[in-house]
Amino acid sequence: MFDNKSILITGGTGSFGKKFTETLLKNHQPKRIVIFSRDELKQFEMQQKFNQPCMRYFIGDVRDKERLTMAMNGIDYVIHAAALKQVPAAEYNPTECIKTNINGAENVIYSALYNNVGNVIALSTDKAASPINLYGATKLCSDKLFVAANNFAGAKKTIFSVVRYGNVVGSRGSVVPFFQTLIDEKKDHLPITDERMTRFWITLQQGVDFVIKNFQRMSGGEIYVPKIPSVKITDLATAMAPEITQKIVGIRPGEKLHETMCPGDDSHLTIEFEDHFIILPSITFHGRKTDPTTNNLREKGIPVRQGFEYNSNTNQRFLTIAEILDYNKVGQK
Repeated sequence: MFDNKSILITGGTGSFGKKFTETLLKNHQPKRIVIFSRDELKQFEMQQKFNQPCMRYFIGDVRDKERLTMAMNGIDYVIHAAALKQVPAAEYNPTECIKTNINGAENVIYSALYNNVGNVIALSTDKAASPINLYGATKLCSDKLFVAANNFAGAKKTIFSVVRYGNVVGSRGSVVPFFQTLIDEKKDHLPITDERMTRFWITLQQGVDFVIKNFQRMSGGEIYVPKIPSVKITDLATAMAPEITQKIVGIRPGEKLHETMCPGDDSHLTIEFEDHFIILPSITFHGRKTDPTTNNLREKGIPVRQGFEYNSNTNQRFLTIAEILDYNKVGQK
């Protein structure tokens, strides 16, 4: 579906953008891949690896609607990956997080509609489900904006959906590279915020593949959630450095013990498929009459039971120590 098409990735120099670009170039023949981001150094570094004729590098910030609208001219598909993502930083700098994660989302929607883009997928996070921190709250707001945007399209062909998943193994600023740095520096302990803590776990390639598949599935307004395993934070530390002591240091500002991707309050909107869930919009899209239990790939789903919650602590599958090591190896590639 991406052959001879133009794709724009906001925040395209991040971990997701680079892996998505690598996957597109390997498996498709796109007309253009536009990397939209605000860091010229990261763009320069990315150009050293991805310099094919179809590549375009566009310096800009999602806060700048005019620049973003210009960049989307002639674009068929948009992946919105740009965000301020560090939980403690968002707690201390709330207005900056709001400007990027909420105002930036509005600008992406406006620009996509103005340019009559085909399909738009916004990347979300488990922290957007029943949020307790500002980052999660801004991403929940962003999710709502992208879902509601389907009602703004009118006669335009643009449709919007959201992909929500958990911790990406090895992504920039995440716990695996943080632990690895401490191990390399031969620290005498690994800091554990709480020994009960659990997280959903996904590799970067799995995240990219899930997004690509959902471009084929989407009708507009769905929040897509993959079925992925959980890890215990103590098991992660043991897998990475069994010989190093673990020290409990306390939960950081805005941090949860466990993460949720499908809240119980949304169970009446949640459909379970073989390898994923979708959360349907709570609002009605006028003129749209589709069966939510069958998607565009003819995959069949069933409504979950009332009160169902997809939580990292009650997840049916947890990774073993050996499996965590395997995931980490894949995440480093």
